[in-house]
Amino acid sequence: MSETITTKKVTFKVFRFNAETDYLPYYNEYKMDVTSEEVVLDILNRIKWDHDGSFSYRRSCRHGICGACAVTVNGRATLACKENLHGLMDLFGDELTIEPQSVKRAVKDMIIDKSDFWEKHDQIQPYLISHIEEHPEMECAVSPEESEQLLEADLCIQCGACHYACPVVEVNEDYIGPAAFVKAYRFEADVRDEAHVARLETVSAPSQGVWDCVKCFECAEACPKDINPIEKITKLHNMLFEERVFKNPVAERHAVGFQHSIARHGLLDEGELVRYSEGNIGVLKHVPVAIKMYKKGKIVLPWNMPKSDKLDEIKKLIESSSTSNY
Repeated sequence: MSETITTKKVTFKVFRFNAETDYLPYYNEYKMDVTSEEVVLDILNRIKWDHDGSFSYRRSCRHGICGACAVTVNGRATLACKENLHGLMDLFGDELTIEPQSVKRAVKDMIIDKSDFWEKHDQIQPYLISHIEEHPEMECAVSPEESEQLLEADLCIQCGACHYACPVVEVNEDYIGPAAFVKAYRFEADVRDEAHVARLETVSAPSQGVWDCVKCFECAEACPKDINPIEKITKLHNMLFEERVFKNPVAERHAVGFQHSIARHGLLDEGELVRYSEGNIGVLKHVPVAIKMYKKGKIVLPWNMPKSDKLDEIKKLIESSSTSNY
């Protein structure tokens, strides 16, 4: 029995801008009847074919694997050829705003300038660095087990969907971004590569490195290849400790502070975490925020910090899972 096709009326507010002719962007409004079969790309096509032939956007495979048609809908990173409109209406209602991945990088409507993406990509030396014999007598074989350590990072197609879904990229021009971190991990995990420390120094630099990741998982949600960039960023964190590459002391102590707090209480002591990360003097600048957190019950006074009922088990888990001692 075939599924019944339903129709809903939707109001679309669509971002419009042409860098060659417009001083400021504007929004066009379209009211359409949308079926339960249609995806966002169908609407982009209908706008161009039926309403305004000058409307511009990127598209390619229409199979949800290339990332070319990535846009945002009500601020949510969206692969236009994959997202069902009725599903989006369940989340946001019957008024949907369609914008490019990054409004400030818009060139023409949904098309953005991706030059910053490629600059960050090049910054982490995205290639294998190894000194080999000019005329080797045998190949440099990689075992299946060693290959699996790449965690499919080599499947990244550099579409930039995760990069522009990242909120840190939007507010920090220096931040390298999740796609470049995935590429960095791909070569850091390659047993043939000999530039481990140099590349790790790049990805750990203050204001641009992995320590500025806010763990929002937007990159994982946006990736059309399901590569999960946040997993690779976490792996890079571990590599920095294992190789003892320290360029951002506050961020590194913040990471270690999590372990110390859990080992001590079985719970996260957010007040102590700040003091451990920035020291007694550094914590003073956070006093206004700490007062607000205390009033909301987010932090407690040190002598009132509770302990987990299963603290002994938690300590054993920490000891068995730790790869570095700090």
